[in-house]
Amino acid sequence: MAVSKSSSGKQQNDRDQEYHKKSEPLIPGLPDEIAELCLLHLPYPYQSLARSVCCSWNRTITDPGFLLSRRSLSLSLPYLFVFAFHNSTARIQWQAFDPRSGRWFILPPMSCPKSVFPPGFACTSIPRQGQLYVLGGMRSDTQTSINTTVVYTTSTNQWSIASPMVTPRSFFAAGNVNGKIIAVGGSGAEYNDSITSVECYDTRKETWEHVAKMRVGLARYDSAVVGSKLYVTEGWTWPFLFSPRGSIYDLENDTWQEMKDGMKEGWTGVSVVVGDRLFVISEYGDCPMKVYVPDRDAWQYVGGDKFPREAMQRPFAVSGVEGRIYVVSSGLNVAIGTPIEGQNAELIAKWEVVAAPKGFHDFSPLSCQVLYA
Repeated sequence: MAVSKSSSGKQQNDRDQEYHKKSEPLIPGLPDEIAELCLLHLPYPYQSLARSVCCSWNRTITDPGFLLSRRSLSLSLPYLFVFAFHNSTARIQWQAFDPRSGRWFILPPMSCPKSVFPPGFACTSIPRQGQLYVLGGMRSDTQTSINTTVVYTTSTNQWSIASPMVTPRSFFAAGNVNGKIIAVGGSGAEYNDSITSVECYDTRKETWEHVAKMRVGLARYDSAVVGSKLYVTEGWTWPFLFSPRGSIYDLENDTWQEMKDGMKEGWTGVSVVVGDRLFVISEYGDCPMKVYVPDRDAWQYVGGDKFPREAMQRPFAVSGVEGRIYVVSSGLNVAIGTPIEGQNAELIAKWEVVAAPKGFHDFSPLSCQVLYA
């Protein structure tokens, strides 16, 4: 079929424009290698803003090799990503906190149904890949659990929908064990439908599959990952009305075992792992911090500064990175704790508080995750 001269000319013009775009220097007056190095040093979240400057910047920053270069040069830094909701409207808001500058950045709105009950979600992350996972949840209009998997990626500053979980669930535990996402228990399709099923998400295959079930369903969850094991506990409910139950999932052997009595009975708050040590910020009294001692199956109080209770109101969300513990409270104030070895090898802690902007006063945290960006 013959092609008209006008159509042929248009195609040639489009090719010329595309060639011109690709041949444009990233930064006029600089070799592209130097210009790319400048872009590599742009901190989060300014990279996503830089993508809108021009086509050549967008093409460079979204190239997979760009992210690999940042990782190889150790340019990615840890940020805290806080899942919060407005106390009166239940409006969900994700914030990123830069622990070096104390600045906050608002994330794009998360993809989810309009009518949801924020505490029903479970969150976890793969820090070095810069990926945040928000799982399941409950619709507030129907009181039914959902099975969605929503992923935030720091390199694009965007949310995406991944493969849904096999089982709809809400009010459950989740954790990253050796790069695989484990979703444990929770409420099923109906609010009072307690489930014992457990499933695992393979991030490479982008698929969920069932793994070994829990022996019993748990009423309330806190969880922590130490090594290749996921520790799941009901934790104490204040006032102490019943003795908690707890279980341990071994990913390598796909088995569950009972948690030791000392560990589950002393697990009195929200947990955080720093290095290979498991800490708990207690949810009673002055909120003392404890560390678990495996050889003794006992919890030891951490000395030093008291937890800054006067500036930190429950509920808490907590995470740890690079030897520090970050506790986010109601109003999104952040307490930063540094555990160090004291005399007689006992741990002591030093605390400082970073006050949140006044505009965060009516927000409560549900989860705090570390991502490198």
